[in-house]
Amino acid sequence: MASERHYSPIDRLLLQADAAMRTLLPFSGQPYRPSPAIVQPEAQFDPETTRHVAGLMRINHTGEVCAQALYQGQALTAKLPEVRSAMEHAAEEEIDHLAWCEQRIRQLGSHPSVLNPLFYGLSFGVGAVAGLISDRVSLGFVAATEDQVCKHLDDHLSQLPAEDEKSRAILEQMRSDEEQHANSALAAGGLRFPAPIKFGMSLLAKVMTKSTYRV
Repeated sequence: MASERHYSPIDRLLLQADAAMRTLLPFSGQPYRPSPAIVQPEAQFDPETTRHVAGLMRINHTGEVCAQALYQGQALTAKLPEVRSAMEHAAEEEIDHLAWCEQRIRQLGSHPSVLNPLFYGLSFGVGAVAGLISDRVSLGFVAATEDQVCKHLDDHLSQLPAEDEKSRAILEQMRSDEEQHANSALAAGGLRFPAPIKFGMSLLAKVMTKSTYRV
């Protein structure tokens, strides 16, 4: 079995800069899987409905930006090689979601949030701090975050127009993947966060959703 490749601090800095650019620049994230929306028919909406759906997808896109940053920050400070590898693999899977959401936003004639660089920086810092505390806390933070994401996706699925099969196919696949990430993090030894911490995380998530719905 090949040993883990060792990177210098400068190498890791360059890798993090590359990951940030691929996350934040338009159309730079190349999905590993085709979008589940491809096989679904396009529906026609009135302008107000189109803006609402675009707003929901913008929120989900920013959520994936945060997920990328979180995983990259955790991978940078993870102590065990297998945890670092798991974080990097999860970040790769989240690229699919990032690209799918951006594609759908563009189809709806809108754009990703201009606040994405801010949320990327904040999430990267949180992930790095969690990794510094311990791998168990880092994995627990992944599980708690993915649990919050699943709740948001359920809410958005309930708000989508019945005829919007493209957006629904994307969000349903995202929910399945996010639930698997949460379960995997707990199975790997992640700490189960108490309710007060989860409540605080939900308040922060609401700040993100409210601010990115329109911008």
